[in-house]
Amino acid sequence: MNNKKILSIRDLVQIGMFGALAAVLMLFEFPLPFIAPSFYELDLSEIPVLIGTFSMGPVAGVLIELIKILLKLVLKGTSTAYVGDVANFVIGCFFLLPAGIIYKVKKTKKGAVTGMAAGTLLMAAAGAVMNAYVLLPFYSQFYGMPMEALIAAGTEVNSLITSIPTFVLVAVVPFNLIKGIIVSLITYLVYKRVRVIIH
Repeated sequence: MNNKKILSIRDLVQIGMFGALAAVLMLFEFPLPFIAPSFYELDLSEIPVLIGTFSMGPVAGVLIELIKILLKLVLKGTSTAYVGDVANFVIGCFFLLPAGIIYKVKKTKKGAVTGMAAGTLLMAAAGAVMNAYVLLPFYSQFYGMPMEALIAAGTEVNSLITSIPTFVLVAVVPFNLIKGIIVSLITYLVYKRVRVIIH
């Protein structure tokens, strides 16, 4: 009982630490102007979330993701009436849960790679659906921008973007795929070293 209690306290401390680190990383964003309009910015906050997920399991990963969003709101606030923040949480969970579940079943390098690949694909799919049906329509109304203006911003980056479906397929999906690949690659390279410190 005491060992379990100590482990649970340790896990809670680590969840808080990973969440805080993820929130700080979330403040540093940079655009991918060759892929998506400038209002889509990439951050590397999913790296500590994914490391925590692999180390402590999917439930811990979800808690880290939640702490990340809550701390980000405290540090930076919201510019989307919380809709973008909720979407970030949901899309992040679509990434970390498959990765964490697969790795929990098969704790090998192959299991980690398979999990991150599955998470990347599901994150891209979830991002596509949420952008098409929630985020882009919301941004259009919230900022008083016609959908045509959002599409035009995409067309400036890529002439293939002529509608919401093409916006999602040509900009949003590649953006999330690139994010998933970068986060997965960095996690793969650093996890073994960080795991030693964690344990």
